[in-house]
Amino acid sequence: MIAALTEILGKPPRVVWHADAELPDAQLVVIPGGFSYGDYLRAGAIAARSPILRALREHAASGRLILGICNGFQILTEAGLLPGALMRNRDLKFLCKAVHLKAENTDTPFTSGYRDRPVFACPVAHHDGNYFIDSSGLKELEDNRRVAFRYCDEDGAVTAAANPNGSIANIAGILGQNGNVLGMMPHPENFIEPAQGGTGGRALFEGIGAHLAAGLDAVA
Repeated sequence: MIAALTEILGKPPRVVWHADAELPDAQLVVIPGGFSYGDYLRAGAIAARSPILRALREHAASGRLILGICNGFQILTEAGLLPGALMRNRDLKFLCKAVHLKAENTDTPFTSGYRDRPVFACPVAHHDGNYFIDSSGLKELEDNRRVAFRYCDEDGAVTAAANPNGSIANIAGILGQNGNVLGMMPHPENFIEPAQGGTGGRALFEGIGAHLAAGLDAVA
C-alpha cells in the first residue's frame, strides 16, 4: 500500500500506529489489509477499538477520504463507519487469487478512474470476506448507489459463479453514507504494475489523485 500511494500519488504516506491518539492533517487515510490482532474474536473487532479510531471518526465526519482494504474494510464495519459485516467465506477456506470486479458507481473519488473501463481484474486474499447486510440495509445501499464494486466475470456479468466468497449481491466494496468512506475486500494496491500480474487496481489510486489534485498528504 505504501508503494502504491508513493508511486501513483507521488508522495510517500505518513505511517500512523493504531495506538496513537492523533492523525496528521491529511486529506486521505488508508487502512491497509493484514491480520490485526491475528483476527481473533472477529476480523477487525479488536482493532476497531484502538485509540486511533476516535480521530478516524472525526476524519470521516469532516468529509475527508478514508479507504479501507480487506482487514481495513473489516475494521470499518466493526467500528460502525460502514454498515454490514464480513463473515467467513462461503466455503470456509482462505482465498488468494485474481477475480474480476465491476465498478457500479463511477461518480465517486475512489471509482472515477473506472468510468471508461468499469470491469477489471483485482486480487483477493481473505478468509472472512463474505459481506452480509440485512434486507433493509441492502436496499438502502442499492437505492443510494453505495455499492462501489461487485464481483463479476471477465465480461462484467454479475453471476453466482463469479462470486468467490458468498457475499450478498456479489458485493465487493461499499461506500459510506456521505460517499467519502470506501471499504473493499480486494487488493487494488497489488495490481498496479504488469509485473504483479495486472494493473486493474491502478485506476482507483489515479482517481483519488485526480480528486485531491496536488499537495496530497496521505496516511497509511
